[in-house]
Amino acid sequence: MRFREDDPADLERARAAVAQWREQHPAGSEDQLTAALGSQYHPDYGPVLRAMLFRFDEDHAGTAPERP
Repeated sequence: MRFREDDPADLERARAAVAQWREQHPAGSEDQLTAALGSQYHPDYGPVLRAMLFRFDEDHAGTAPERP
């Protein structure tokens, strides 16, 4: 997927989905996230979802239990 094909609405939808997933799975891994949400997005969106999870965790540091 090329950047210019990306839709801002898809990014917002993915951010909301990642935030909701993290709230429901506070100890979940990146692989679990992409397994749960990846099929809802373009096949190349895996790295984007993982990056959104990283950013979400950074923004909410200290609010979730430590992950192994």
